[in-house]
Amino acid sequence: MNPLETRGRSRILLWVLLAATLILYGFPFVYLLLTSFKTPLDAIAVPPTVWPAQWTLENYVSALSREGVPAALINSVVTAAISTVLSLVLAVPAAYAITRFRTPSGRVFIIAALVTRMVPTIAVGAPLVEIMRSMGLTDTSFGLALAHTTISLPLSIWLMASFFEAVPDELDEAAKVDGCSRLQALWRVVLPVVTGGLAVTAIFAFLASWNEFLFALLLTSVRAQTTPVVIANFQTQFGLDWGGMTALAAVYSIPVIILTLFLQRQIVAGLTLGAVKG
Repeated sequence: MNPLETRGRSRILLWVLLAATLILYGFPFVYLLLTSFKTPLDAIAVPPTVWPAQWTLENYVSALSREGVPAALINSVVTAAISTVLSLVLAVPAAYAITRFRTPSGRVFIIAALVTRMVPTIAVGAPLVEIMRSMGLTDTSFGLALAHTTISLPLSIWLMASFFEAVPDELDEAAKVDGCSRLQALWRVVLPVVTGGLAVTAIFAFLASWNEFLFALLLTSVRAQTTPVVIANFQTQFGLDWGGMTALAAVYSIPVIILTLFLQRQIVAGLTLGAVKG
């Protein structure tokens, strides 16, 4: 067989696989979006239909005007923002110290961080509730953000450590020769090099808080309740309000999409940062 024909067939097969993967990955969200435009009866029809028989914005109007929904959206943004900032503030110096000093205790620490990431969330739910209650942080955005930080921090440390490893030590040494301290070298020289890595880490930390449900359910009741909990409570006299749930879920996806598009260039740079070292 001609090598060009073989290459052409391989490329076609690759594109087919990519298209199939994209369809399988994107179909649930497309179905959710289409369901949000269905009438209440069409949304619970059996058998279900993919395409709306009649397009309507009734679900969006009813969902966004429902009591507690606007406050929950604000709480979700505030909680995720606080959790992201806390994760970066704690992960950056920790990862920098691990990669620059390379001590045995640092290696043990990063392995321990990975182990804590493997612990099921439900296993620490009850103790965390007692800790937050004793500190007076239950049903507060800051308390929930602290809980979310326990989820995102181990991964943030691992990500930032991999990005710092890709930065040559010579940059730090050159900065110190120019009169910078260790912290000044980190702030003025190293961090501008790994802005893409910071963007990637921020996205993961933000998503960890934005999509979290269990801690939000256990640690909040009224004032700090986030949108995932509110969506789960969408009920009617006939059962779950699928139209309202899908409408609010579609709205809830918008900030993440906007944030990803806004940081797209930094994310691509961060993902390729560790490809070449030196």
